Amino acid sequence: MSTPIKHYLQFTDLSAEECAYVFERASLIKRKFKAYEKHHSLSDRTLAMIFEKASTRTRVSFEAGMYQLGGSVVHLTTGDSQLGRAEPIEDSAKVISRMVDLVMIRTYEQTKIERFAAHSRVPVINGLTNEFHPCQILADIFTFIEHRGSIAGKTVAWVGDGNNMANTWLQAAAMLGFHLRVSTPSGYEVNEKTAAAPSDMGQGSYKTYSNPLQACEGADLVTTDVWTSMGFEAENEARRAAFADWCVDSRLMAVAKPDALFMHCLPAHRGEEVSAEVIDGPQSVVWDEAENRMHVQKALMEYLLLGRQA
Repeated sequence: MSTPIKHYLQFTDLSAEECAYVFERASLIKRKFKAYEKHHSLSDRTLAMIFEKASTRTRVSFEAGMYQLGGSVVHLTTGDSQLGRAEPIEDSAKVISRMVDLVMIRTYEQTKIERFAAHSRVPVINGLTNEFHPCQILADIFTFIEHRGSIAGKTVAWVGDGNNMANTWLQAAAMLGFHLRVSTPSGYEVNEKTAAAPSDMGQGSYKTYSNPLQACEGADLVTTDVWTSMGFEAENEARRAAFADWCVDSRLMAVAKPDALFMHCLPAHRGEEVSAEVIDGPQSVVWDEAENRMHVQKALMEYLLLGRQA
């Protein structure tokens, strides 16, 4: 009897135990990478990457990561694929998944990736949608663990837009048992129905703050994202005005714990959502965070295809 296909479309598609395994495996894979030791666990496997949204870190991290695992990559952009336009998503999924071993999709609506996965014969990974960015939060939590140990019981402050990153942090807090504080301008709140309602928070907790300074008080981690996500560029000027007080600067970091970390999924706009002195300062771990996308995703791809390895 064949094992059911396991997809990674949102953070909750892995259990807390599975996350712990992926983090442990990522640590091993990263150590081997730094020591120039080969780790070809996905030799002769092929990853298809489908991009309907532009990408730097997602493309480089998945493509380099798959090659480092001994596999190969097929890269499709909007002009090559156009999910659901030139061909129904369901048909694209049936065809592409017969030719590759794994598919990563970076697109707009979460429903697109869900429809693709429902008709795929191979695992599908969410490289980013409007609603969720699970690979990024995996990398962020792995980075926190590297620097500070377990995130359970810790306090994470999210400052800025209630976007796909905020939704995914909400899911992670519920599963991994840390405290999440969210501060957004009025009108840009997290959609709790999309992520997870506070009543479903499990061992974690979730509170909202109208004042970003209060959200950051005593936090172990302060994190943010651009004020205008891809697909919302028409709102740029309105958002710039609304978010003016939601810049993570030295004032906000000063009320967090003295050893608090700062994270940003990048690209960053210095002087908007974060000041240069914070992102380029000693508490910032954004470059480790960016690199760790690759190591965590290698562990994730390996797990989805091969299961737990001894």
